[in-house]
Amino acid sequence: MIITPARPDDLPTLLAFREEAAGWLSELGSDQWSRPYPADRLLATIQAGTVFMVRDADATAATITLTTVAEEGLWTDDELDEPSVFINKLTVARTHAGQNIGGQLMDWAGDRAYRAGAKWLRLDAWTTNDALQHYYLRQGFEYVRTVREGGAVNGGPRVSGWLAQRATGAASFRMIDATPAPESLAAWP
Repeated sequence: MIITPARPDDLPTLLAFREEAAGWLSELGSDQWSRPYPADRLLATIQAGTVFMVRDADATAATITLTTVAEEGLWTDDELDEPSVFINKLTVARTHAGQNIGGQLMDWAGDRAYRAGAKWLRLDAWTTNDALQHYYLRQGFEYVRTVREGGAVNGGPRVSGWLAQRATGAASFRMIDATPAPESLAAWP
């Protein structure tokens, strides 16, 4: 498997990933990702160079978005002063589930963040998805807190406010990294 930057022509695949993940999560009783993600916003993140794909021959196995921009209202000013990279939209195709691709991708992200000068790899997860939260804890993340207020709609309840982080560091992973070397954090979008 190989990690590459996403291209604009990956947009339909990424939207299908999101839809597939939402369906699977719904079968598990979760409302996570039940609202369609705006295609124009996803295309903008691809064009900004923050979206990466894991390709397995002709199939796309997974995707992850890495950014230095945290969602507003989640992290404190002191935390935001620490050099960090944030994971978003980590998704593994159901055809590739159970192969620890997500774990390898988080190791790759932590390594990339470390090489860019970040201290922390951070994420927020769905507040009601206990299984996902436990998965991240098993991947070495430490729970920080849960932010329940200040959602995107009128400051209402926040659906994705379970916060976790792990220190960045050099890591090995079984995927081929075909991405450009990471720039220092100051140059990230």
